[in-house]
Amino acid sequence: MLVLVAPGQGAQTPGFLTPWLELPGAADRIAAWSEAIGLDLVHYGTKADADEIRDTAVAQPLLVAAGLLSAAALGDVAPGAVAGHSVGEFTAAAFAGVLDDTAALRLVRTRGLAMAEAAAVTATGMSALLGGDPEVTVPHLEKLGLTAANVNGAGQIVAAGTLEQLAALEADKPEGVRRVVALKVAGAFHTHHMAPAVAKLEEAAAALSPADPAVTYVSNKDGRTVATGAEVLARLVGQVANPVRWDLCMETFQELGATALIEVCPGGTLTGIAKRALPGVATVALKTPDDLDAARTLIAEHAAV
Repeated sequence: MLVLVAPGQGAQTPGFLTPWLELPGAADRIAAWSEAIGLDLVHYGTKADADEIRDTAVAQPLLVAAGLLSAAALGDVAPGAVAGHSVGEFTAAAFAGVLDDTAALRLVRTRGLAMAEAAAVTATGMSALLGGDPEVTVPHLEKLGLTAANVNGAGQIVAAGTLEQLAALEADKPEGVRRVVALKVAGAFHTHHMAPAVAKLEEAAAALSPADPAVTYVSNKDGRTVATGAEVLARLVGQVANPVRWDLCMETFQELGATALIEVCPGGTLTGIAKRALPGVATVALKTPDDLDAARTLIAEHAAV
Protein backbone atom coordinates (compact mmCIF):
# COMPACT_ATOMS: atom_id res chain seq x y z
CA MET A 1 0.00 0.00 0.00
CA LEU A 2 1.36 3.39 -1.08
CA VAL A 3 1.27 6.52 1.07
CA LEU A 4 1.69 9.91 -0.64
CA VAL A 5 3.01 12.62 1.68
CA ALA A 6 3.81 16.34 1.42
CA PRO A 7 6.55 18.19 3.35
CA GLY A 8 6.15 21.29 5.50
CA GLN A 9 7.79 24.67 5.83
CA GLY A 10 11.57 24.67 5.90
CA ALA A 11 11.86 22.17 3.05
CA GLN A 12 12.15 24.94 0.45
CA THR A 13 15.50 25.96 -1.07
CA PRO A 14 16.35 28.69 -3.60
CA GLY A 15 15.56 27.68 -7.18
CA PHE A 16 14.01 24.32 -6.28
CA LEU A 17 11.05 24.82 -8.64
CA THR A 18 13.22 25.54 -11.71
CA PRO A 19 13.55 22.02 -13.18
CA TRP A 20 9.86 21.27 -12.62
CA LEU A 21 8.82 24.20 -14.83
CA GLU A 22 10.46 22.47 -17.79
CA LEU A 23 7.81 19.71 -17.74
CA PRO A 24 4.97 19.99 -20.29
CA GLY A 25 2.21 22.28 -19.06
CA ALA A 26 3.93 23.04 -15.75
CA ALA A 27 4.71 26.70 -16.46
CA ASP A 28 1.12 27.37 -17.52
CA ARG A 29 -0.26 25.70 -14.42
CA ILE A 30 2.02 27.67 -12.08
CA ALA A 31 1.17 30.92 -13.92
CA ALA A 32 -2.55 30.27 -13.45
CA TRP A 33 -2.09 29.54 -9.75
CA SER A 34 0.04 32.67 -9.36
CA GLU A 35 -2.73 34.79 -10.82
CA ALA A 36 -5.37 33.11 -8.66
CA ILE A 37 -3.56 33.87 -5.38
CA GLY A 38 -1.82 37.13 -6.28
CA LEU A 39 1.71 35.79 -5.77
CA ASP A 40 4.44 35.26 -8.39
CA LEU A 41 5.21 31.61 -7.70
CA VAL A 42 7.57 31.42 -10.67
CA HIS A 43 9.79 34.18 -9.31
CA TYR A 44 9.84 32.77 -5.78
CA GLY A 45 10.43 29.22 -6.95
CA THR A 46 13.25 30.05 -9.38
CA LYS A 47 14.98 33.38 -8.70
CA ALA A 48 14.25 34.38 -5.09
CA ASP A 49 16.95 33.98 -2.46
CA ALA A 50 16.73 32.06 0.82
CA ASP A 51 15.54 35.06 2.83
CA GLU A 52 12.71 35.80 0.39
CA ILE A 53 11.35 32.26 0.46
CA ARG A 54 11.73 32.05 4.23
CA ASP A 55 8.86 34.54 4.44
CA THR A 56 5.89 32.56 5.75
CA ALA A 57 3.45 34.27 3.40
CA VAL A 58 5.57 33.12 0.46
CA ALA A 59 6.87 29.75 1.61
CA GLN A 60 3.52 28.17 2.37
CA PRO A 61 1.77 28.61 -1.01
CA LEU A 62 5.07 27.91 -2.78
CA LEU A 63 5.41 24.55 -1.04
CA VAL A 64 1.82 23.55 -1.74
CA ALA A 65 2.16 24.54 -5.41
CA ALA A 66 5.37 22.51 -5.74
CA GLY A 67 3.75 19.49 -4.14
CA LEU A 68 0.73 19.64 -6.43
CA LEU A 69 2.87 20.16 -9.52
CA SER A 70 5.18 17.23 -8.77
CA ALA A 71 2.30 14.92 -7.90
CA ALA A 72 0.59 15.77 -11.20
CA ALA A 73 3.77 14.77 -13.01
CA LEU A 74 3.42 11.25 -11.61
CA GLY A 75 0.22 10.70 -13.60
CA ASP A 76 -3.00 9.12 -12.36
CA VAL A 77 -1.88 7.69 -9.01
CA ALA A 78 -4.22 5.97 -6.54
CA PRO A 79 -2.46 6.01 -3.15
CA GLY A 80 -3.86 4.05 -0.25
CA ALA A 81 -3.48 7.06 2.03
CA VAL A 82 -2.31 10.68 1.98
CA ALA A 83 -0.90 12.99 4.64
CA GLY A 84 1.08 16.19 4.90
CA HIS A 85 3.35 17.69 7.51
CA SER A 86 2.02 21.05 8.75
CA VAL A 87 1.31 23.17 5.65
CA GLY A 88 1.70 19.95 3.67
CA GLU A 89 -1.73 19.00 5.01
CA PHE A 90 -3.20 21.43 2.48
CA THR A 91 -1.39 19.60 -0.31
CA ALA A 92 -2.72 16.31 1.05
CA ALA A 93 -6.26 17.72 1.22
CA ALA A 94 -6.03 18.47 -2.50
CA PHE A 95 -4.63 14.98 -3.18
CA ALA A 96 -7.67 13.55 -1.39
CA GLY A 97 -10.10 15.72 -3.36
CA VAL A 98 -11.29 17.61 -0.27
CA LEU A 99 -10.35 20.89 -1.98
CA ASP A 100 -9.46 21.55 -5.59
CA ASP A 101 -5.95 22.81 -6.29
CA THR A 102 -6.91 26.48 -6.59
CA ALA A 103 -9.06 26.45 -3.44
CA ALA A 104 -6.25 24.80 -1.48
CA LEU A 105 -3.76 27.43 -2.70
CA ARG A 106 -6.07 30.33 -1.93
CA LEU A 107 -6.70 29.04 1.57
CA VAL A 108 -3.01 28.41 2.22
CA ARG A 109 -2.21 31.91 0.94
CA THR A 110 -4.57 33.23 3.63
CA ARG A 111 -2.90 30.94 6.17
CA GLY A 112 0.58 32.17 5.27
CA LEU A 113 -0.38 35.83 5.49
CA ALA A 114 -2.19 35.34 8.80
CA MET A 115 0.65 33.35 10.33
CA ALA A 116 3.22 35.90 9.13
CA GLU A 117 1.19 38.62 10.81
CA ALA A 118 0.97 36.61 14.04
CA ALA A 119 4.70 35.87 13.91
CA ALA A 120 5.50 39.58 13.64
CA VAL A 121 4.05 40.27 17.10
CA THR A 122 6.91 38.55 18.95
CA ALA A 123 10.33 37.36 17.76
CA THR A 124 9.85 33.59 17.69
CA GLY A 125 11.21 30.56 15.88
CA MET A 126 11.63 26.80 15.82
CA SER A 127 14.56 24.42 16.32
CA ALA A 128 14.89 20.70 15.63
CA LEU A 129 16.30 18.51 18.37
CA LEU A 130 18.17 15.49 17.07
CA GLY A 131 18.26 12.50 19.38
CA GLY A 132 16.97 12.14 22.88
CA ASP A 133 13.96 10.49 24.52
CA PRO A 134 10.60 12.31 24.20
CA GLU A 135 9.79 11.46 27.80
CA VAL A 136 12.87 13.42 28.85
CA THR A 137 12.85 16.08 26.13
CA VAL A 138 9.24 17.31 26.37
CA PRO A 139 9.34 18.13 30.12
CA HIS A 140 12.69 19.86 29.58
CA LEU A 141 11.17 22.04 26.86
CA GLU A 142 8.22 22.90 29.07
CA LYS A 143 10.63 23.93 31.84
CA LEU A 144 12.18 26.42 29.40
CA GLY A 145 8.76 27.72 28.33
CA LEU A 146 8.99 26.04 24.93
CA THR A 147 6.42 23.89 23.10
CA ALA A 148 7.07 20.54 21.42
CA ALA A 149 5.45 21.88 18.24
CA ASN A 150 6.39 18.93 16.01
CA VAL A 151 6.79 15.42 17.40
CA ASN A 152 8.18 13.77 14.29
CA GLY A 153 9.27 10.37 15.55
CA ALA A 154 12.61 8.66 14.94
CA GLY A 155 14.18 10.73 17.70
CA GLN A 156 13.23 14.14 16.31
CA ILE A 157 11.23 16.80 18.10
CA VAL A 158 10.91 20.42 17.01
CA ALA A 159 10.76 23.02 19.76
CA ALA A 160 9.04 26.38 19.27
CA GLY A 161 8.96 29.58 21.26
CA THR A 162 10.63 32.96 21.60
CA LEU A 163 14.17 33.48 20.34
CA GLU A 164 15.30 33.94 23.94
CA GLN A 165 13.80 30.59 24.92
CA LEU A 166 15.43 28.90 21.94
CA ALA A 167 18.78 30.43 22.88
CA ALA A 168 18.35 29.00 26.37
CA LEU A 169 17.72 25.60 24.79
CA GLU A 170 21.01 25.83 22.86
CA ALA A 171 22.79 26.43 26.15
CA ASP A 172 20.85 23.77 28.06
CA LYS A 173 20.06 20.79 25.81
CA PRO A 174 17.95 17.93 27.17
CA GLU A 175 19.83 14.80 28.11
CA GLY A 176 20.50 12.63 25.06
CA VAL A 177 19.95 15.39 22.48
CA ARG A 178 22.94 15.53 20.12
CA ARG A 179 22.20 18.75 18.26
CA VAL A 180 19.79 21.67 18.18
CA VAL A 181 19.26 22.97 14.63
CA ALA A 182 17.45 26.25 13.92
CA LEU A 183 14.84 25.85 11.17
CA LYS A 184 14.25 28.16 8.20
CA VAL A 185 10.90 29.41 9.48
CA ALA A 186 9.82 32.83 10.67
CA GLY A 187 7.75 32.02 13.73
CA ALA A 188 6.71 29.59 16.47
CA PHE A 189 4.21 27.66 14.38
CA HIS A 190 1.77 25.21 15.98
CA THR A 191 1.88 27.04 19.32
CA HIS A 192 -0.24 29.61 21.16
CA HIS A 193 1.73 32.32 19.33
CA MET A 194 -0.30 31.46 16.21
CA ALA A 195 -3.73 31.78 17.86
CA PRO A 196 -4.53 35.10 16.08
CA ALA A 197 -4.18 33.33 12.72
CA VAL A 198 -6.83 30.74 13.53
CA ALA A 199 -9.73 33.19 13.43
CA LYS A 200 -8.70 34.56 10.02
CA LEU A 201 -8.31 31.10 8.57
CA GLU A 202 -11.63 30.04 10.03
CA GLU A 203 -13.35 32.96 8.31
CA ALA A 204 -11.82 32.05 4.95
CA ALA A 205 -12.65 28.35 5.37
CA ALA A 206 -16.32 29.16 6.06
CA ALA A 207 -16.78 30.15 2.40
CA LEU A 208 -15.62 26.74 1.12
CA SER A 209 -17.60 23.56 0.40
CA PRO A 210 -15.18 20.70 1.04
CA ALA A 211 -15.79 17.24 -0.41
CA ASP A 212 -15.30 14.07 1.59
CA PRO A 213 -11.85 12.51 1.07
CA ALA A 214 -11.68 10.16 -1.92
CA VAL A 215 -8.74 8.35 -0.32
CA THR A 216 -7.74 7.80 3.31
CA TYR A 217 -6.63 11.11 4.85
CA VAL A 218 -4.38 10.97 7.92
CA SER A 219 -4.42 14.02 10.21
CA ASN A 220 -1.52 15.73 12.01
CA LYS A 221 -3.69 16.40 15.04
CA ASP A 222 -3.67 12.84 16.35
CA GLY A 223 -2.61 10.58 13.49
CA ARG A 224 -6.18 9.44 12.98
CA THR A 225 -7.96 9.05 9.67
CA VAL A 226 -10.67 11.60 8.85
CA ALA A 227 -13.76 10.59 6.89
CA THR A 228 -15.49 13.89 6.09
CA GLY A 229 -14.40 17.00 4.24
CA ALA A 230 -15.90 19.24 6.91
CA GLU A 231 -13.73 17.60 9.58
CA VAL A 232 -10.61 17.79 7.41
CA LEU A 233 -11.21 21.51 6.91
CA ALA A 234 -11.84 22.11 10.61
CA ARG A 235 -8.60 20.34 11.45
CA LEU A 236 -6.66 22.37 8.85
CA VAL A 237 -7.84 25.52 10.60
CA GLY A 238 -7.17 24.42 14.18
CA GLN A 239 -3.82 22.81 13.42
CA VAL A 240 -2.20 26.22 12.96
CA ALA A 241 -1.99 26.59 16.74
CA ASN A 242 -1.68 22.92 17.74
CA PRO A 243 1.33 20.56 17.69
CA VAL A 244 2.03 18.32 14.70
CA ARG A 245 2.04 14.64 15.66
CA TRP A 246 3.84 13.13 12.68
CA ASP A 247 4.92 10.24 14.89
CA LEU A 248 1.27 9.23 15.25
CA CYS A 249 0.71 9.64 11.50
CA MET A 250 3.49 7.13 10.85
CA GLU A 251 1.98 4.72 13.36
CA THR A 252 -1.25 4.92 11.37
CA PHE A 253 0.63 4.28 8.11
CA GLN A 254 1.90 1.07 9.68
CA GLU A 255 -1.56 0.08 10.89
CA LEU A 256 -2.95 0.65 7.40
CA GLY A 257 -0.32 -1.68 5.96
CA ALA A 258 1.93 0.82 4.19
CA THR A 259 4.65 -0.77 2.07
CA ALA A 260 5.86 2.34 0.20
CA LEU A 261 5.98 6.10 0.70
CA ILE A 262 6.49 8.87 -1.87
CA GLU A 263 7.24 12.40 -0.68
CA VAL A 264 6.36 15.10 -3.20
CA CYS A 265 8.59 18.06 -4.03
CA PRO A 266 10.60 19.37 -2.24
CA GLY A 267 11.05 15.89 -0.82
CA GLY A 268 13.66 14.60 1.58
CA THR A 269 12.66 15.47 5.13
CA LEU A 270 9.76 13.03 5.57
CA THR A 271 11.45 10.21 3.69
CA GLY A 272 14.47 10.66 5.94
CA ILE A 273 12.28 10.23 9.02
CA ALA A 274 10.45 7.28 7.44
CA LYS A 275 13.69 5.42 6.72
CA ARG A 276 14.40 5.43 10.46
CA ALA A 277 10.87 4.98 11.80
CA LEU A 278 9.32 2.69 9.16
CA PRO A 279 11.88 -0.05 8.43
CA GLY A 280 10.94 -2.13 5.42
CA VAL A 281 8.84 0.62 3.82
CA ALA A 282 10.25 1.63 0.42
CA THR A 283 10.65 5.39 -0.06
CA VAL A 284 11.22 7.90 -2.85
CA ALA A 285 11.65 11.65 -2.39
CA LEU A 286 10.74 13.87 -5.35
CA LYS A 287 13.49 16.48 -5.38
CA THR A 288 13.76 17.00 -9.15
CA PRO A 289 12.02 15.44 -12.17
CA ASP A 290 14.92 12.98 -12.31
CA ASP A 291 13.23 11.20 -9.39
CA LEU A 292 9.97 10.59 -11.26
CA ASP A 293 11.03 7.28 -12.82
CA ALA A 294 11.92 5.78 -9.42
CA ALA A 295 8.60 7.00 -8.04
CA ARG A 296 6.66 5.50 -10.95
CA THR A 297 8.39 2.17 -10.37
CA LEU A 298 7.28 2.30 -6.73
CA ILE A 299 3.74 3.15 -7.81
CA ALA A 300 3.64 0.20 -10.21
CA GLU A 301 4.70 -2.14 -7.41
CA HIS A 302 2.66 -0.76 -4.53
CA ALA A 303 -0.39 1.19 -5.76
CA ALA A 304 -3.42 0.90 -7.99
CA VAL A 305 -3.20 3.16 -11.06
